[in-house]
Amino acid sequence: MSRSPARKLVVKVTCGTDDPERANQAFTVAAAACASGVAVSLWLTGEAVFLGVPGAPSLGLEHATPVADLLAVVLAAEAGEVTACSQCVVRRGLGQADLLPGVRVAGAAVFAEEILMPDVQAIVY
Repeated sequence: MSRSPARKLVVKVTCGTDDPERANQAFTVAAAACASGVAVSLWLTGEAVFLGVPGAPSLGLEHATPVADLLAVVLAAEAGEVTACSQCVVRRGLGQADLLPGVRVAGAAVFAEEILMPDVQAIVY
């Protein structure tokens, strides 16, 4: 049985500076997919929400594209969207106004709805 390719990729990143290599992989995959014309929904959860604020910390990885540049690719893509987990944002004392323009705040119900749609491939880092 062959499966048709996903029309949308949902990437959930659950870490930030606490696991820089894994976080960078998530942003790299999301940006590469956007650059290839794939619809991408990038979810920032846990410590990753700090990567969605202006002046976000660098992950400091040698030979890696800065996360800010990768995030800009997703935000600029016609079929790219970035969402910060509502509970994760609140737990860290942040609000919608603290996030970069274009980053929305939504909760688990929206995430579940997205990943349960037909022709969606979800991956978690």
